[in-house]
Amino acid sequence: MRSWGGFLFLLFLNLGFSIASDAQSCPANLEAKCDGDSWEGEFFPEIPKIKYEGLKSTNPLSYKWYNADEEILGKKMKDWLRFSVAFWHTFRGTGADPFGAPTKQWPWEDGTNSVAMAKRRMRANFEFIDKLGVDTWCFHDRDIAPDGKTIAESNANLDEVVELAKELQGTRIKPLWGTAQLFMHPRYMHGAATSSEVGVYAYAAAQVKKAMEVTHYLGGENFVFWGGREGYQTLLNTDMQRELDHLARFLQAAVEHKKKIGFNGTLLIEPKPQEPTKHQYDWDAATSFAFLQKYDLVGEFKLNIECNHATLSGHSCYHELETARINGLLGNIDANTGDPQIGWDTDQFLTDVGEATLVMLSVIKNDGLAPGGFNFDAKLRRESTDVEDIFLAHISGMDTLARGLRNAAKLIEAGSLEELLRKRYQSFDSEIGALIEAGKADFATLEKKAMEWGEPSVASGKQELAEMIFQSAL
Repeated sequence: MRSWGGFLFLLFLNLGFSIASDAQSCPANLEAKCDGDSWEGEFFPEIPKIKYEGLKSTNPLSYKWYNADEEILGKKMKDWLRFSVAFWHTFRGTGADPFGAPTKQWPWEDGTNSVAMAKRRMRANFEFIDKLGVDTWCFHDRDIAPDGKTIAESNANLDEVVELAKELQGTRIKPLWGTAQLFMHPRYMHGAATSSEVGVYAYAAAQVKKAMEVTHYLGGENFVFWGGREGYQTLLNTDMQRELDHLARFLQAAVEHKKKIGFNGTLLIEPKPQEPTKHQYDWDAATSFAFLQKYDLVGEFKLNIECNHATLSGHSCYHELETARINGLLGNIDANTGDPQIGWDTDQFLTDVGEATLVMLSVIKNDGLAPGGFNFDAKLRRESTDVEDIFLAHISGMDTLARGLRNAAKLIEAGSLEELLRKRYQSFDSEIGALIEAGKADFATLEKKAMEWGEPSVASGKQELAEMIFQSAL
Protein backbone atom coordinates (compact mmCIF):
# COMPACT_ATOMS: atom_id res chain seq x y z
CA MET A 1 0.00 0.00 0.00
CA ARG A 2 1.36 3.35 -0.94
CA SER A 3 -0.04 6.81 -1.29
CA TRP A 4 1.50 10.00 -2.62
CA GLY A 5 0.51 13.57 -1.85
CA GLY A 6 -0.59 16.18 -4.34
CA PHE A 7 1.85 17.31 -7.02
CA LEU A 8 1.76 20.05 -9.67
CA PHE A 9 0.24 18.51 -12.78
CA LEU A 10 0.70 19.62 -16.38
CA LEU A 11 -2.13 20.77 -18.59
CA PHE A 12 -4.31 18.08 -20.08
CA LEU A 13 -3.07 18.78 -23.60
CA ASN A 14 0.31 17.35 -22.62
CA LEU A 15 -1.29 13.92 -22.28
CA GLY A 16 -1.03 11.37 -25.06
CA PHE A 17 -4.68 10.40 -24.45
CA SER A 18 -7.10 12.85 -26.05
CA ILE A 19 -10.80 13.37 -25.45
CA ALA A 20 -13.22 14.47 -28.13
CA SER A 21 -13.78 18.20 -28.04
CA ASP A 22 -17.56 17.87 -28.04
CA ALA A 23 -17.63 15.50 -25.05
CA GLN A 24 -18.29 16.92 -21.60
CA SER A 25 -14.99 16.34 -19.83
CA CYS A 26 -13.12 17.95 -16.96
CA PRO A 27 -9.98 19.74 -18.16
CA ALA A 28 -7.11 20.58 -15.84
CA ASN A 29 -7.85 24.31 -15.87
CA LEU A 30 -11.18 23.60 -14.14
CA GLU A 31 -13.54 25.71 -16.18
CA ALA A 32 -16.84 26.76 -14.66
CA LYS A 33 -18.69 23.70 -15.94
CA CYS A 34 -16.45 21.49 -13.75
CA ASP A 35 -16.44 23.64 -10.67
CA GLY A 36 -18.44 22.61 -7.64
CA ASP A 37 -19.97 19.35 -6.44
CA SER A 38 -22.88 19.33 -8.88
CA TRP A 39 -20.83 18.76 -12.04
CA GLU A 40 -21.73 15.35 -13.52
CA GLY A 41 -19.76 15.10 -16.76
CA GLU A 42 -17.58 12.19 -17.79
CA PHE A 43 -13.96 11.74 -16.81
CA PHE A 44 -13.52 8.88 -19.29
CA PRO A 45 -15.81 9.91 -22.19
CA GLU A 46 -14.09 7.72 -24.80
CA ILE A 47 -14.15 4.56 -22.65
CA PRO A 48 -17.33 2.45 -22.87
CA LYS A 49 -18.52 0.04 -20.21
CA ILE A 50 -16.20 -2.96 -20.33
CA LYS A 51 -18.01 -6.15 -21.38
CA TYR A 52 -17.16 -9.83 -21.80
CA GLU A 53 -16.51 -10.55 -25.49
CA GLY A 54 -14.62 -13.85 -25.27
CA LEU A 55 -11.37 -15.11 -26.75
CA LYS A 56 -12.19 -14.21 -30.34
CA SER A 57 -12.49 -10.51 -29.57
CA THR A 58 -9.70 -8.21 -30.71
CA ASN A 59 -11.04 -5.31 -28.63
CA PRO A 60 -8.50 -4.47 -25.88
CA LEU A 61 -11.26 -2.79 -23.87
CA SER A 62 -13.12 -6.06 -23.29
CA TYR A 63 -12.88 -9.14 -21.11
CA LYS A 64 -11.64 -12.29 -22.82
CA TRP A 65 -11.82 -14.64 -19.80
CA TYR A 66 -13.86 -12.84 -17.13
CA ASN A 67 -17.58 -13.48 -17.61
CA ALA A 68 -19.09 -12.18 -14.37
CA ASP A 69 -22.30 -14.24 -14.32
CA GLU A 70 -20.86 -17.50 -15.67
CA GLU A 71 -20.97 -20.31 -13.12
CA ILE A 72 -17.78 -22.13 -12.16
CA LEU A 73 -17.98 -24.94 -9.60
CA GLY A 74 -21.40 -23.79 -8.43
CA LYS A 75 -20.65 -20.07 -8.04
CA LYS A 76 -20.67 -17.14 -10.41
CA MET A 77 -17.25 -15.88 -11.39
CA LYS A 78 -17.96 -12.52 -9.79
CA ASP A 79 -18.64 -14.29 -6.47
CA TRP A 80 -15.39 -16.28 -6.60
CA LEU A 81 -13.34 -13.22 -7.55
CA ARG A 82 -15.08 -10.22 -5.90
CA PHE A 83 -12.84 -7.66 -7.61
CA SER A 84 -12.11 -4.31 -5.99
CA VAL A 85 -10.41 -1.08 -7.14
CA ALA A 86 -7.65 0.41 -4.96
CA PHE A 87 -8.24 4.15 -4.73
CA TRP A 88 -4.66 5.02 -3.73
CA HIS A 89 -2.85 3.43 -6.66
CA THR A 90 -5.53 4.16 -9.25
CA PHE A 91 -6.27 7.78 -8.37
CA ARG A 92 -3.35 8.90 -6.20
CA GLY A 93 -0.52 7.07 -7.96
CA THR A 94 1.81 9.52 -9.66
CA GLY A 95 4.43 7.27 -11.23
CA ALA A 96 7.07 8.52 -8.79
CA ASP A 97 9.65 6.01 -7.57
CA PRO A 98 12.73 6.23 -5.29
CA PHE A 99 14.73 7.60 -8.21
CA GLY A 100 12.27 9.77 -10.14
CA ALA A 101 9.60 12.45 -9.97
CA PRO A 102 5.92 11.91 -10.90
CA THR A 103 5.07 11.07 -14.50
CA LYS A 104 1.27 10.97 -14.36
CA GLN A 105 -0.75 14.06 -15.33
CA TRP A 106 -4.41 13.08 -15.12
CA PRO A 107 -6.75 15.63 -16.72
CA TRP A 108 -8.98 16.11 -13.68
CA GLU A 109 -6.13 17.07 -11.32
CA ASP A 110 -5.49 20.71 -10.43
CA GLY A 111 -2.26 20.22 -8.47
CA THR A 112 -3.87 20.76 -5.06
CA ASN A 113 -4.74 18.47 -2.19
CA SER A 114 -7.95 20.34 -1.42
CA VAL A 115 -11.32 18.92 -0.42
CA ALA A 116 -12.73 20.08 -3.78
CA MET A 117 -10.01 18.11 -5.58
CA ALA A 118 -10.72 15.11 -3.36
CA LYS A 119 -14.37 15.21 -4.41
CA ARG A 120 -13.41 15.39 -8.07
CA ARG A 121 -11.22 12.30 -7.66
CA MET A 122 -14.09 10.53 -5.95
CA ARG A 123 -16.37 11.18 -8.92
CA ALA A 124 -13.69 9.84 -11.25
CA ASN A 125 -13.35 6.78 -9.01
CA PHE A 126 -17.01 5.84 -9.23
CA GLU A 127 -17.22 6.42 -12.96
CA PHE A 128 -14.24 4.10 -13.33
CA ILE A 129 -15.79 1.44 -11.07
CA ASP A 130 -19.07 1.61 -12.99
CA LYS A 131 -17.41 1.26 -16.39
CA LEU A 132 -15.17 -1.56 -15.17
CA GLY A 133 -18.24 -3.39 -13.86
CA VAL A 134 -17.06 -4.16 -10.32
CA ASP A 135 -18.94 -3.73 -7.07
CA THR A 136 -16.33 -2.75 -4.47
CA TRP A 137 -13.46 -0.35 -3.81
CA CYS A 138 -10.79 0.11 -1.13
CA PHE A 139 -9.35 3.24 0.43
CA HIS A 140 -7.00 4.83 2.95
CA ASP A 141 -8.51 7.70 4.91
CA ARG A 142 -5.81 10.21 3.93
CA ASP A 143 -5.94 9.23 0.27
CA ILE A 144 -9.57 10.13 -0.17
CA ALA A 145 -9.48 13.31 1.95
CA PRO A 146 -6.66 15.71 2.86
CA ASP A 147 -4.98 15.80 6.25
CA GLY A 148 -5.93 18.87 8.27
CA LYS A 149 -3.96 20.91 10.78
CA THR A 150 -5.79 19.17 13.64
CA ILE A 151 -7.55 15.84 14.11
CA ALA A 152 -10.89 17.66 14.12
CA GLU A 153 -10.11 19.35 10.80
CA SER A 154 -8.95 16.06 9.26
CA ASN A 155 -12.14 14.38 10.44
CA ALA A 156 -14.27 17.17 8.99
CA ASN A 157 -12.49 16.86 5.62
CA LEU A 158 -13.05 13.11 5.66
CA ASP A 159 -16.73 13.47 6.56
CA GLU A 160 -17.32 15.84 3.66
CA VAL A 161 -15.75 13.52 1.10
CA VAL A 162 -17.38 10.43 2.59
CA GLU A 163 -20.82 12.00 2.24
CA LEU A 164 -20.21 12.35 -1.48
CA ALA A 165 -18.89 8.78 -1.68
CA LYS A 166 -22.02 7.54 0.08
CA GLU A 167 -24.16 9.31 -2.50
CA LEU A 168 -22.13 8.07 -5.47
CA GLN A 169 -22.06 4.45 -4.24
CA GLY A 170 -25.80 4.04 -4.60
CA THR A 171 -27.12 0.65 -3.57
CA ARG A 172 -24.77 -1.53 -5.66
CA ILE A 173 -21.25 -0.40 -4.74
CA LYS A 174 -19.58 -0.47 -1.32
CA PRO A 175 -16.06 -0.64 0.12
CA LEU A 176 -14.44 -4.05 0.25
CA TRP A 177 -12.40 -2.48 3.01
CA GLY A 178 -11.10 0.76 4.45
CA THR A 179 -7.94 1.49 6.39
CA ALA A 180 -6.06 4.27 8.16
CA GLN A 181 -2.88 5.57 6.54
CA LEU A 182 -0.42 5.35 9.44
CA PHE A 183 2.87 5.54 7.55
CA MET A 184 3.16 8.64 5.31
CA HIS A 185 3.08 11.53 7.79
CA PRO A 186 6.36 12.40 9.59
CA ARG A 187 4.65 11.80 12.94
CA TYR A 188 4.76 8.09 12.13
CA MET A 189 8.49 7.93 11.41
CA HIS A 190 8.95 5.56 14.38
CA GLY A 191 5.69 3.70 13.80
CA ALA A 192 2.15 4.27 14.98
CA ALA A 193 1.04 1.60 17.46
CA THR A 194 4.74 0.81 18.08
CA SER A 195 5.96 4.41 18.32
CA SER A 196 8.13 5.33 21.29
CA GLU A 197 5.97 8.46 21.74
CA VAL A 198 2.66 8.05 23.56
CA GLY A 199 1.25 11.11 21.77
CA VAL A 200 1.76 9.41 18.40
CA TYR A 201 0.13 6.23 19.74
CA ALA A 202 -2.93 8.23 20.84
CA TYR A 203 -3.10 10.12 17.52
CA ALA A 204 -2.97 6.82 15.59
CA ALA A 205 -5.77 5.42 17.77
CA ALA A 206 -7.93 8.46 17.01
CA GLN A 207 -7.22 8.10 13.29
CA VAL A 208 -8.12 4.38 13.26
CA LYS A 209 -11.27 5.10 15.27
CA LYS A 210 -12.49 7.57 12.67
CA ALA A 211 -11.42 5.44 9.69
CA MET A 212 -13.27 2.44 11.08
CA GLU A 213 -16.38 4.53 11.67
CA VAL A 214 -16.49 5.88 8.11
CA THR A 215 -15.82 2.39 6.71
CA HIS A 216 -18.80 1.17 8.71
CA TYR A 217 -20.91 4.15 7.54
CA LEU A 218 -20.12 3.34 3.89
CA GLY A 219 -21.11 -0.31 4.35
CA GLY A 220 -17.55 -1.65 4.21
CA GLU A 221 -17.10 -5.39 4.66
CA ASN A 222 -13.61 -5.38 6.17
CA PHE A 223 -11.06 -3.12 7.83
CA VAL A 224 -7.31 -3.54 7.26
CA PHE A 225 -4.24 -2.92 9.39
CA TRP A 226 -1.00 -2.61 7.43
CA GLY A 227 1.90 -1.98 9.80
CA GLY A 228 4.22 -0.34 7.30
CA ARG A 229 6.28 1.25 10.05
CA GLU A 230 5.41 -1.13 12.89
CA GLY A 231 8.90 -2.54 13.18
CA TYR A 232 12.47 -1.35 13.61
CA GLN A 233 15.60 -0.18 11.81
CA THR A 234 17.95 -1.39 14.55
CA LEU A 235 17.41 -3.39 17.75
CA LEU A 236 20.02 -1.25 19.53
CA ASN A 237 17.40 1.43 20.23
CA THR A 238 14.32 -0.81 20.21
CA ASP A 239 12.48 -2.46 23.12
CA MET A 240 10.92 -5.20 21.00
CA GLN A 241 8.90 -6.75 23.81
CA ARG A 242 7.36 -3.43 24.77
CA GLU A 243 6.56 -2.51 21.16
CA LEU A 244 4.89 -5.87 20.49
CA ASP A 245 2.83 -5.49 23.67
CA HIS A 246 1.79 -1.98 22.60
CA LEU A 247 0.79 -3.24 19.14
CA ALA A 248 -1.33 -5.97 20.73
CA ARG A 249 -3.06 -3.47 23.05
CA PHE A 250 -3.78 -1.26 20.04
CA LEU A 251 -5.38 -4.12 18.11
CA GLN A 252 -7.35 -5.22 21.16
CA ALA A 253 -8.72 -1.68 21.47
CA ALA A 254 -9.66 -1.81 17.77
CA VAL A 255 -11.64 -4.99 18.41
CA GLU A 256 -13.45 -3.30 21.29
CA HIS A 257 -14.32 -0.26 19.17
CA LYS A 258 -15.52 -2.43 16.30
CA LYS A 259 -18.00 -4.09 18.66
CA LYS A 260 -18.96 -0.79 20.28
CA ILE A 261 -20.06 0.77 16.98
CA GLY A 262 -21.73 -2.40 15.69
CA PHE A 263 -19.32 -2.92 12.80
CA ASN A 264 -19.70 -6.54 11.68
CA GLY A 265 -16.90 -6.47 9.13
CA THR A 266 -13.74 -8.57 9.38
CA LEU A 267 -10.56 -7.05 10.79
CA LEU A 268 -7.55 -7.93 8.62
CA ILE A 269 -3.79 -7.80 9.16
CA GLU A 270 -1.62 -7.48 6.06
CA PRO A 271 1.79 -9.19 6.48
CA LYS A 272 4.96 -7.72 5.00
CA PRO A 273 8.56 -8.53 5.94
CA GLN A 274 10.31 -5.19 5.51
CA GLU A 275 10.24 -1.96 3.50
CA PRO A 276 9.98 0.73 4.64
CA THR A 277 11.38 -0.61 7.94
CA LYS A 278 14.24 -3.09 8.14
CA HIS A 279 11.98 -5.55 9.97
CA GLN A 280 8.20 -5.40 10.34
CA TYR A 281 6.49 -7.31 13.12
CA ASP A 282 3.96 -8.94 10.76
CA TRP A 283 6.73 -10.54 8.65
CA ASP A 284 4.60 -13.23 6.99
CA ALA A 285 1.43 -15.28 7.54
CA ALA A 286 3.05 -17.66 10.03
CA THR A 287 4.59 -14.81 12.06
CA SER A 288 1.26 -13.00 12.13
CA PHE A 289 -0.53 -16.17 13.24
CA ALA A 290 1.96 -16.63 16.10
CA PHE A 291 1.39 -13.01 17.17
CA LEU A 292 -2.39 -13.46 17.14
CA GLN A 293 -2.09 -16.66 19.18
CA LYS A 294 0.21 -15.09 21.77
CA TYR A 295 -2.10 -12.15 22.38
CA ASP A 296 -5.37 -14.11 22.23
CA LEU A 297 -6.54 -12.38 19.05
CA VAL A 298 -7.25 -15.47 16.95
CA GLY A 299 -10.91 -15.31 15.98
CA GLU A 300 -10.85 -11.51 15.93
CA PHE A 301 -8.55 -11.08 12.92
CA LYS A 302 -7.89 -12.70 9.56
CA LEU A 303 -5.11 -11.97 7.08
CA ASN A 304 -4.99 -9.87 3.94
CA ILE A 305 -2.34 -11.65 1.86
CA GLU A 306 -0.50 -9.56 -0.72
CA CYS A 307 1.33 -11.59 -3.35
CA ASN A 308 4.22 -9.12 -3.71
CA HIS A 309 4.71 -9.12 0.06
CA ALA A 310 4.83 -12.92 0.01
CA THR A 311 7.77 -12.97 -2.38
CA LEU A 312 9.59 -10.28 -0.38
CA SER A 313 9.36 -12.59 2.65
CA GLY A 314 10.94 -15.43 0.66
CA HIS A 315 7.69 -17.32 0.00
CA SER A 316 5.42 -17.84 -2.96
CA CYS A 317 1.98 -16.28 -2.89
CA TYR A 318 0.52 -19.80 -2.91
CA HIS A 319 2.51 -20.68 0.21
CA GLU A 320 1.24 -17.63 2.10
CA LEU A 321 -2.35 -18.26 1.00
CA GLU A 322 -2.17 -21.90 2.10
CA THR A 323 -0.55 -20.97 5.43
CA ALA A 324 -3.39 -18.54 6.07
CA ARG A 325 -6.05 -20.95 4.81
CA ILE A 326 -5.09 -24.02 6.84
CA ASN A 327 -5.08 -21.86 9.98
CA GLY A 328 -8.51 -20.39 9.23
CA LEU A 329 -7.07 -16.93 8.56
CA LEU A 330 -7.49 -16.34 4.81
CA GLY A 331 -9.65 -13.23 4.58
CA ASN A 332 -8.63 -11.18 1.54
CA ILE A 333 -6.04 -11.02 -1.25
CA ASP A 334 -4.18 -7.97 -2.52
CA ALA A 335 -3.78 -9.10 -6.12
CA ASN A 336 -0.41 -7.98 -7.40
CA THR A 337 3.06 -9.28 -8.11
CA GLY A 338 6.67 -8.15 -8.05
CA ASP A 339 9.50 -8.19 -10.55
CA PRO A 340 12.13 -10.91 -9.95
CA GLN A 341 14.85 -8.50 -11.11
CA ILE A 342 13.79 -5.63 -8.84
CA GLY A 343 14.23 -5.88 -5.10
CA TRP A 344 11.46 -3.64 -3.82
CA ASP A 345 7.67 -3.84 -3.64
CA THR A 346 6.79 -2.88 -7.24
CA ASP A 347 3.03 -3.59 -6.95
CA GLN A 348 2.55 -4.76 -10.53
CA PHE A 349 -0.70 -6.17 -11.87
CA LEU A 350 -0.72 -9.97 -11.71
CA THR A 351 -0.50 -11.32 -15.28
CA ASP A 352 1.21 -14.69 -14.72
CA VAL A 353 -1.42 -17.35 -15.54
CA GLY A 354 0.44 -20.07 -13.64
CA GLU A 355 0.58 -18.00 -10.46
CA ALA A 356 -3.07 -17.00 -10.87
CA THR A 357 -4.04 -20.68 -11.17
CA LEU A 358 -2.27 -21.53 -7.89
CA VAL A 359 -3.93 -18.55 -6.19
CA MET A 360 -7.34 -19.74 -7.33
CA LEU A 361 -6.67 -23.31 -6.18
CA SER A 362 -6.24 -21.91 -2.68
CA VAL A 363 -9.34 -19.71 -2.96
CA ILE A 364 -11.46 -22.64 -4.13
CA LYS A 365 -10.21 -24.81 -1.25
CA ASN A 366 -11.23 -21.93 1.02
CA ASP A 367 -14.72 -21.95 -0.57
CA GLY A 368 -14.17 -18.36 -1.68
CA LEU A 369 -13.09 -15.23 0.13
CA ALA A 370 -16.37 -13.50 1.05
CA PRO A 371 -16.68 -11.13 2.80
CA GLY A 372 -13.18 -10.56 1.43
CA GLY A 373 -12.18 -10.49 -2.21
CA PHE A 374 -9.43 -9.49 -4.63
CA ASN A 375 -8.21 -5.94 -4.27
CA PHE A 376 -5.98 -4.65 -7.07
CA ASP A 377 -3.27 -3.21 -4.87
CA ALA A 378 -1.38 -2.57 -8.09
CA LYS A 379 -0.27 0.50 -9.96
CA LEU A 380 0.47 1.49 -13.51
CA ARG A 381 4.09 1.35 -14.57
CA ARG A 382 5.93 4.65 -14.39
CA GLU A 383 5.97 4.79 -18.19
CA SER A 384 2.19 4.30 -18.58
CA THR A 385 0.72 7.78 -18.75
CA ASP A 386 -2.48 7.48 -20.84
CA VAL A 387 -5.86 7.50 -19.11
CA GLU A 388 -6.77 4.41 -21.11
CA ASP A 389 -3.93 2.53 -19.38
CA ILE A 390 -5.87 2.54 -16.11
CA PHE A 391 -8.55 0.41 -17.77
CA LEU A 392 -6.14 -1.82 -19.68
CA ALA A 393 -4.21 -2.70 -16.53
CA HIS A 394 -7.32 -3.69 -14.58
CA ILE A 395 -8.77 -5.66 -17.50
CA SER A 396 -5.50 -7.59 -17.77
CA GLY A 397 -5.45 -8.37 -14.05
CA MET A 398 -9.10 -9.42 -13.99
CA ASP A 399 -8.76 -11.63 -17.06
CA THR A 400 -5.64 -13.30 -15.63
CA LEU A 401 -7.37 -14.26 -12.39
CA ALA A 402 -10.49 -15.36 -14.29
CA ARG A 403 -8.31 -17.58 -16.46
CA GLY A 404 -6.66 -18.90 -13.29
CA LEU A 405 -10.11 -19.71 -11.89
CA ARG A 406 -11.00 -21.66 -15.02
CA ASN A 407 -7.71 -23.57 -14.88
CA ALA A 408 -8.08 -24.37 -11.18
CA ALA A 409 -11.62 -25.63 -11.75
CA LYS A 410 -10.34 -27.84 -14.56
CA LEU A 411 -7.71 -29.37 -12.24
CA ILE A 412 -10.25 -29.99 -9.47
CA GLU A 413 -12.82 -31.52 -11.81
CA ALA A 414 -10.21 -33.82 -13.36
CA GLY A 415 -9.20 -35.02 -9.88
CA SER A 416 -5.70 -36.06 -10.95
CA LEU A 417 -3.82 -33.92 -8.44
CA GLU A 418 -6.17 -34.94 -5.63
CA GLU A 419 -5.66 -38.62 -6.47
CA LEU A 420 -1.89 -38.16 -6.54
CA LEU A 421 -2.04 -36.61 -3.07
CA ARG A 422 -4.26 -39.39 -1.74
CA LYS A 423 -1.88 -42.08 -2.95
CA ARG A 424 1.19 -40.28 -1.63
CA TYR A 425 -0.18 -40.27 1.94
CA GLN A 426 -2.18 -43.49 1.80
CA SER A 427 0.09 -45.28 4.30
CA PHE A 428 -1.38 -42.98 6.97
CA ASP A 429 -4.84 -44.36 6.14
CA SER A 430 -3.80 -47.53 7.96
CA GLU A 431 -4.72 -48.38 11.55
CA ILE A 432 -1.41 -47.14 12.96
CA GLY A 433 -1.58 -44.03 10.80
CA ALA A 434 -5.00 -43.21 12.21
CA LEU A 435 -3.62 -43.60 15.75
CA ILE A 436 -0.76 -41.21 14.93
CA GLU A 437 -3.09 -38.57 13.53
CA ALA A 438 -5.39 -38.92 16.54
CA GLY A 439 -2.44 -38.37 18.90
CA LYS A 440 -2.78 -41.87 20.38
CA ALA A 441 0.47 -43.49 19.22
CA ASP A 442 3.29 -43.10 21.75
CA PHE A 443 6.96 -43.71 20.99
CA ALA A 444 6.92 -47.19 22.53
CA THR A 445 4.10 -48.26 20.20
CA LEU A 446 5.89 -46.79 17.18
CA GLU A 447 9.20 -48.42 18.17
CA LYS A 448 7.46 -51.80 18.30
CA LYS A 449 6.02 -51.26 14.82
CA ALA A 450 9.36 -50.10 13.43
CA MET A 451 11.06 -53.26 14.72
CA GLU A 452 8.27 -55.40 13.29
CA TRP A 453 8.37 -53.75 9.85
CA GLY A 454 12.12 -53.37 9.45
CA GLU A 455 13.65 -50.89 7.00
CA PRO A 456 10.80 -48.79 5.54
CA SER A 457 10.22 -48.42 1.83
CA VAL A 458 9.76 -44.93 0.45
CA ALA A 459 7.42 -44.42 -2.49
CA SER A 460 8.09 -41.92 -5.25
CA GLY A 461 6.82 -38.41 -4.62
CA LYS A 462 5.97 -38.12 -8.33
CA GLN A 463 6.93 -34.45 -8.29
CA GLU A 464 7.40 -34.35 -12.04
CA LEU A 465 3.96 -35.89 -12.56
CA ALA A 466 2.37 -33.30 -10.28
CA GLU A 467 4.01 -30.48 -12.22
CA MET A 468 2.99 -32.06 -15.53
CA ILE A 469 -0.64 -32.29 -14.38
CA PHE A 470 -0.53 -28.64 -13.34
CA GLN A 471 1.03 -27.48 -16.61
CA SER A 472 -1.56 -29.38 -18.64
CA ALA A 473 -4.28 -27.20 -17.15
CA LEU A 474 -2.71 -23.89 -18.19
